[in-house]
Amino acid sequence: MAQLQHNMWVIAARNAVLSIITGGGKWVEIKVHADPLYQHLLLTAEKKFWRCVQTGERPVLFNIETPRPRLEAVKVVDMSASNQWAELAATYLRTREAHGEHEAAKADLKKAMPEDAKEATGHGIKAKRSKSGAISFEAQMMEESNAPVQ
Repeated sequence: MAQLQHNMWVIAARNAVLSIITGGGKWVEIKVHADPLYQHLLLTAEKKFWRCVQTGERPVLFNIETPRPRLEAVKVVDMSASNQWAELAATYLRTREAHGEHEAAKADLKKAMPEDAKEATGHGIKAKRSKSGAISFEAQMMEESNAPVQ
């Protein structure tokens, strides 16, 4: 939006069109009207920024504290004394194998689903294929059934 408004201000245009091709390959056209107030605020911000470039002064972000830079990780820490770490580590170790089995089953279920199926159900799960082709799963209430597992 900022680039469109800037370009409209530069050439004194009253409107512009933003043409987008989405991730799904769909073409979208958005008509945008010039917004003089937005353009004024944008130009003011651009001038302040350019002044900082010329003078070397650090830009100030609307009188708020700028985010602190991330520290470089350099320490090796022993977490043996932390009860929270102990509890989380136990959960991680207990569920690691089950998680691997879960992910493998999901991958195999996706392969087993027919390519022309939009939805597949059975044995307590429902698989749905989105328009983009992604397959998602959800658990269903199991009904008492004597159907054999195939």
